[in-house]
Amino acid sequence: MLDLLDEIERWLTEGHRVALARVIDVQGSSPRDPGAAMAVCETGEVRGSVAGGCVEGALVSEALKVLETGAARLCTFGYSDDEAFAVGLTCGGTIKIFLELVS
Repeated sequence: MLDLLDEIERWLTEGHRVALARVIDVQGSSPRDPGAAMAVCETGEVRGSVAGGCVEGALVSEALKVLETGAARLCTFGYSDDEAFAVGLTCGGTIKIFLELVS
């Protein structure tokens, strides 16, 4: 999270809107622990990581919705272990991510 602060501050200073995604809960296996964060600028730039792979692509789309509406949202992603391997993920489990507008 601390690594993101300089980038978030730069984006805000330049007048951009920024969404912040943070892992708030993990059940089962997950590549990141609660507290992991990712920032998304309205320009499409992304910094940080909350899970890697397909989850992050989906989160960018959700973050852009937060930037459009200003409304925070909770996103949950999860797969059984069998489904995880079928789509190329390295872990099963469920991850909950909170997205909000940074001001």
